[in-house]
Amino acid sequence: LDLLVLKTLSLAPMHGWGISLRIQQISEGVLDVNQGSLYPALQRLEKEGLITSEWGTTDNNRRARYYRLTAAGRRTLDAELESWRRFAAGLELVLRTN
Repeated sequence: LDLLVLKTLSLAPMHGWGISLRIQQISEGVLDVNQGSLYPALQRLEKEGLITSEWGTTDNNRRARYYRLTAAGRRTLDAELESWRRFAAGLELVLRTN
């Protein structure tokens, strides 16, 4: 979940509901982020200094907390993406074995 949130926020700052929708849209509906999991993850990532937040107004004129990636968050995202790619490549090798 952290990797998905960091990657999504690397595209643009957004509020929690927007993060959830963007992940669902990009994954073509395969991934559905539960709000009960998302908000604790956002709080944890902010506490770790990987994201920051500020209050703003949504397109439909509601107040919402907008999250954005920090420099530390971008470095963590890069490292986690590399780690994930190595893991996925290794998993693919095992799954292709006859």
